[in-house]
Formats: sequence, structure tokens, C-alpha cells
Amino acid sequence: MRDYRYPRGADLEKRVEGFFKWQNLRRQHGLWPFSRSTEESPSTVCAARDDAGGKIHGVNFASQDYLSMSTNPVIKKVAQEVIEEFGVHSAGSAALLGNTHHSRLLEKKIAEFLQMPEAILFPTGWAAGYGVIKGLVRSTDHIVMDALAHTCLQEGANAATRNIYLFRHNMVAECRKWLEKIRAKDTENGIMVVTESLFSMDSDTPDLRALQELCDAFGATLMVDVAHDLGNLGHDGRGLIGMQGMLGKVDLVMGSFSKTFGSNGGFVACKSREMYEYLRFYSPPCTFSNALSPMQAATVLKAFEIIETPEGAELRNRLLTNVLSLRKQLVEAGFEVYGDPSAIVCVRMGSEALARLVSRQLPDMGLIANLVEFPAVPKGQARFRMQVMANHTPQNIHDAVSRLKTAYEVGLAEFQAIEEPEAEPLRAAG
Repeated sequence: MRDYRYPRGADLEKRVEGFFKWQNLRRQHGLWPFSRSTEESPSTVCAARDDAGGKIHGVNFASQDYLSMSTNPVIKKVAQEVIEEFGVHSAGSAALLGNTHHSRLLEKKIAEFLQMPEAILFPTGWAAGYGVIKGLVRSTDHIVMDALAHTCLQEGANAATRNIYLFRHNMVAECRKWLEKIRAKDTENGIMVVTESLFSMDSDTPDLRALQELCDAFGATLMVDVAHDLGNLGHDGRGLIGMQGMLGKVDLVMGSFSKTFGSNGGFVACKSREMYEYLRFYSPPCTFSNALSPMQAATVLKAFEIIETPEGAELRNRLLTNVLSLRKQLVEAGFEVYGDPSAIVCVRMGSEALARLVSRQLPDMGLIANLVEFPAVPKGQARFRMQVMANHTPQNIHDAVSRLKTAYEVGLAEFQAIEEPEAEPLRAAG
């Protein structure tokens, strides 16, 4: 992918042809596992099609629906009722007439949930991550960012300033060094430190308390993306911010509804009404996009309410049980998994070529899983990102591991036949 990111040539239309030629060659050989579409709800077992129209049916570990909210009957009923009352469209920017009764209640609920004074909604999680940075950081300001931060955060930073400093993943000491260097030369301009509470490719987390203390010491602002853990981790669903005792203490908290809350959309929680109002009018994705639909706001609000009930606790318990079971069975089958237990279970493949050959086998095996390869992860660290749901059954998990192992064995044999150098055999396979 990276080879085609900066195409050359004067003709903007002509110069994109190289990417399609490369992509289509992979497609023709069954090695393009992206841009698939579901034929039904993204449940634990579902039907789908690849982007060439080929049918797929199998156990689904590729959808982001950690607490299975997208098929929750209460959520679906709320959506239907709100559509009948409000229609399907907000029909306006949140800066004008796009807000509804439901969006106002949702903002209050998020603020209360995170113990922050204010929260503002965005049309997508990506827009929230991009928008909080672009809305607050100016060209003379500085951004100190974890090197593995999500693309929306990187793009927001690149759009805001050239003064961007990356620190090695989760290395608080290196973050400190950048802050020291910046403040030694510039005490007039702002600094935003950007990280995530749970990194989706490695399933690990930074020391949020240490980062906030650093920001306080150097007059910087900490912004934490909680997209992948809020609602589904911790005894009360407050995610890693809650688990680290940092509720209400982080300067800015940004999140997405698309992983746990059964909808598109995102938010930024902040510590003052002044910040809330500034973001509304100076964060481009908020000001110049239509607001969440009434149905989206209402269903996310209901999801937050469920998360705080015994039903929500039960969903989190089921999710964690499934996560631990999947990780255990994968290791027993000889695979290596990344990071700490979370709804994201990344399975190491290593070589991109091997991973693609394994991925080609999955549709026939009856497993739907996402291949992640360079440049989304470092070269030579391709992996499958298996996304776990509360509604996955023990049989779903057993089937997924068994089918992935069989696909690996077939893919490995093909890989070894193509390239004589040693591959990375499973321990269980000898």
C-alpha cells in the first residue's frame, strides 16, 4: 500500500492506475481480503461477499461489535421508535440546527460517565480524533505523539502543525525528553500530547497517570483516545482510564461509538464549557458536518445506559471470558498473540507473503477475520486482528481456532513451496 501512496505524474487520473493493477493482481489470485460486505447483520456467524462478489459464510471475528449491541433487541427497538418520531436525518450541523433532544442527553451522559464537565459529539470517531487536534492546535504549537497513534490522530496533527514529535510506543521517558526540549526553546506556544488508552494493533496501554503528570509539569495538554476500551473493559465499563484511576483527571478524552456502542459517531470530553464551545465552532468536522442522526444519538444513549446495568456487567463478563478462551486456545494451537486481554486478539503471522496465503484459505475454511499488513503494522509483522464479541459462543471460538490453524498449515506449505527460506512453523505443527 505504501508504494502507491505518493504516485508520480502530471495526470492525477492516470497515475492511480498502478495501484489498481497491483490490487487487481492480488484480487485475481484470491489475495485481496479487503472491502468485503456483509449480506446480513454482523453477527457471530454471518454471510458476506468479497469485493469480487464471491460468497463467504463463516464464523465472524472481523466485525467491531464488542458487546454485540448492533443486534441487541432493546437497541433495535429504540432505533425504530426514534425513526418514527424524528425521521432518519439530523438535517443540519451541530453548530446550527442539527442537534436533537437525544444528542443533548447523550452529551450529558458521556460527560457524567467519564466524570468530565462537558462532552461534544462528532459525526464519526475519525472526525473526533482529527477534529480535536485540528480544532485546538495551531501552526506555532507542538504535538508530541505516540508513534503508533491512530491515523485520524496523525492526520489531524499533520493538518495542524509541522511541529510534530513522535516518541517510541508507550515510552513515557522519551515523551518527557521531547517536552523538555520543546519547553527549553518555547514557553509561549501550546503542546498537545497524544496517545491511546488501548492500542488496537498491539492490545497494550500506556501509563496514563505518568503522562498526565508530565503534561501538568510542562504546561502541556494530554489527549487520550479511548475508542477500543471504553464501555467494554473494567468492572464498570469505564475502560482503562477508569482502571488506572484517571476518571476526570485526563485533560481531553476522545472516543468512538463504532466499537462498543452499536453506532457510528464519536465524542470529545473536556473540562470546561469554554473548551466545549470552542470545539463546536473551530473544529471543522463538527462545524461543517451534519450532526449525528436522532436514531444514532438515541441508540448510543441507550447503549450507555445498558452498560451501567447488570446486563452491561454480564456482557463485559461474557466478552472477557471469550477473549481469554480465544487467546488460550490460540496459544495451545501454537500461535503467538499480542498484548494484554482485550476485545482485540491479534495473531502473529510475520511474513506478509505467508499471511496473504493463509488469508486466501479462510473463506473456504469458514472463518471471517481481518488481515493487517504493512504499513498499518511494521514490515514483517503481519497479523490477523480477531475482534471478539460478547455473543460469540464457545463453539464459535473453537471453530475459529481450528479453521485458522488448518488455513495456516495449508498457507505455510504453499509459502515453503514458493520461497525456500525458513518460514515460521507453528510449535504444534512441529
